[in-house]
Amino acid sequence: MKKILSVLFSRMFIVLVLVLIQLAVLIGTLLLFSNYAVYFYWVCIAVSLVAVIRIVNNRMEPGYKIAWIVPIMVFPIFGGLLYFMLGGNKMTRRMRKKLDGMDMKMKQLLSPDFHAEHLAVHGLNAVTQARYMEQYAFSPVYGNTASEYFKLGDDVFPAMIKELRAAKAYIFLEFFIIHPGIFWDSVLEVLEEKAAQGVEVRVMYDDMGSVFCLPRHYDKLLQKKGIRCLAFNRFIPVMSLRHNNRDHRKLCIIDGHTAFTGGMNLADEYINREDRFGHWKDSMIGLKGEAVWSMTVMFLAMWDFNSDGEEAYESYRPRALPPEAMVVGEKEFVQPYMDSPLDHEAVGETVYLNLITKAKRYIYITTPYLIISNAVQSALTCVAKTGVDVRIITPHIPDKKTVFQLTRSHYLPLLEAGVRIFEYTPGFMHAKNFAVDDRYGTVGTINLDYRSLFLHFENGVFLYHTPSVLDIKRDFLDTQAKSQEVTIEQCKNIPLPLRVWIACLRIIEPLL
Repeated sequence: MKKILSVLFSRMFIVLVLVLIQLAVLIGTLLLFSNYAVYFYWVCIAVSLVAVIRIVNNRMEPGYKIAWIVPIMVFPIFGGLLYFMLGGNKMTRRMRKKLDGMDMKMKQLLSPDFHAEHLAVHGLNAVTQARYMEQYAFSPVYGNTASEYFKLGDDVFPAMIKELRAAKAYIFLEFFIIHPGIFWDSVLEVLEEKAAQGVEVRVMYDDMGSVFCLPRHYDKLLQKKGIRCLAFNRFIPVMSLRHNNRDHRKLCIIDGHTAFTGGMNLADEYINREDRFGHWKDSMIGLKGEAVWSMTVMFLAMWDFNSDGEEAYESYRPRALPPEAMVVGEKEFVQPYMDSPLDHEAVGETVYLNLITKAKRYIYITTPYLIISNAVQSALTCVAKTGVDVRIITPHIPDKKTVFQLTRSHYLPLLEAGVRIFEYTPGFMHAKNFAVDDRYGTVGTINLDYRSLFLHFENGVFLYHTPSVLDIKRDFLDTQAKSQEVTIEQCKNIPLPLRVWIACLRIIEPLL
């Protein structure tokens, strides 16, 4: 009885009931005006035609266009209506004003730190990559920053707790998912202690990402504990395009000079304290030094975007750097960056494409999903055909079976071009890493799928000639040894019904 009651009064059950009520009202309205069915039909056809014209002339990813046009043409009665309700990245005037304000504030605060030319010691490719992220993501490149790569969530957990306990001025956390358990409860215990000591503590989580994990007003519960908290894009039981754009970023910032980011959320499976899909393979990057100021501005700008206040940014600039930041090599640089789905600039995809196309020896990639655009597929196949050693590790045990089938459907053209693909046999690969030529690397939140590349708020850290690049490479090779290589024969030996099902899914994969 307790389980039944918990389901009946759960947040998701209530949401489901409210959505069903909306559908019932819609169907009832149509039946009520059935005498005008012919007029309604032609109005819907007109709406669908307008939707297709708008999609064709939009600057969105071509695959995303196809994913909407085909269903609209197949189901013209409701296709156009659904697109105007759920499709694209349309913004209200108020949202546009807030986004412009966020961009302006970031550019104003960080443009004095734009020094892409400092990377001339690494060649023109490094300079142009850094310049792109400075100009289009307002993300400066920094020296005087130590980086530490964590190959498992199990390793970063104690390191994060240690740094949180050392906080003296403020702690900022921004995560897609927060799920009560050993990990989050341990973090929350420290946050409460620090808040009681006068340390400013802020937490921001994605309400859609945490909808199965947290009660509706969890932000108010944290506020009662002395922790400032915001739920990003609060989930409401109404069909709305707002739910397309989620805050998928992961940031832990301490005193403006120490930070962690990467693939992990604040839940127990990420530190292998809960077994959901076998062994959970994830990664994080820890930074200490100048570059953390850029991440601090990212966090505060997103906080502004999600609230009605305006931050005193400069009051959070760190006054001193930790000793580790002052002993890094003169040629070591890091560049934290962010990607917004609302600015028509696909920063995440461009960063990945630049890494792929400029590789000379090897590209090692880990990703939980391989649902790639034509541009990324073409880049990977072209560079592999030139003799560059391209390897990719994906999960062997999926978290979403349909998405896993789509991931596998992208294997064959890559394999035929010479790309080597491995599946992480012990469990689920969730790390989003690139290592290239012992020179460049990136660790962050951006999956190789349409949602991460075009619909979500994301972030990452680009690494230039830091020791952590070699750590990413070593971790890749160690992980490859525990993985099974995929063959062309395996990809071709797929039952016909499954092939047909996957072919249909490929049409709408950008929407999944």
